[in-house]
Amino acid sequence: MVARLLIVEDDPALAELLVWHFEAEGYAVTQTSDGEEALLLAAEEAPDAVILDWMIENVPGIEVCRRLRRAPETANVPIIMLTARGEEEDRIRGLETGADDYVTKPFSPRELIARLAAILRRTRPALAGKTLRIEDLELDPVAHRVRRAGQEIPLGPTEFRLLQHFLERPGRVLSRGQLVTGVWGHDSDIEERTVDVQIKRLRAALNITGGKDLIRTVRSAGYSLG
Repeated sequence: MVARLLIVEDDPALAELLVWHFEAEGYAVTQTSDGEEALLLAAEEAPDAVILDWMIENVPGIEVCRRLRRAPETANVPIIMLTARGEEEDRIRGLETGADDYVTKPFSPRELIARLAAILRRTRPALAGKTLRIEDLELDPVAHRVRRAGQEIPLGPTEFRLLQHFLERPGRVLSRGQLVTGVWGHDSDIEERTVDVQIKRLRAALNITGGKDLIRTVRSAGYSLG
């Protein structure tokens, strides 16, 4: 599974260096130097992680971090802040605003990659190939297999992506619009009622073992797993 990374950095040379290093590690990278554009990009399709410079154009990095944390779609997205401001007060302010880590310039790109990988192992285990579990249901993203109570559950590609999206966000209520963006992509022309059809198929497949229904329908809001 390819991790989508948003890099927000206004130094052209450093931005180019970071894009090169992260793409070489297999990340799908989007880069901007503008805080306002970064917020629009994150709203269109939530990235798996954000590398965020403090001093950027239009909207400062610290405010971008604050707004990303307030938005439901990006509230749990890992954020690493980059800055030349090394004072303890600034580091504390960045972390209290919602950053997961804080890297002071100059820094080693290899260390930054390692720090991000460590955060993703904790927050997005599927990106690290770890099996996702809830109650008696498990999904192996590497082998592309789903089991419930030890019995293998055959799923089509869309149902598999839908289930993985739920398992990475256990207990969260996801709207139909959020599911369309997360499973099919923000450029998709999929209609929201298609989500209901796919949920019905996924629910039928997961309940074939006779276990309890793990997918919860939340009226006027969407769906939740667990």
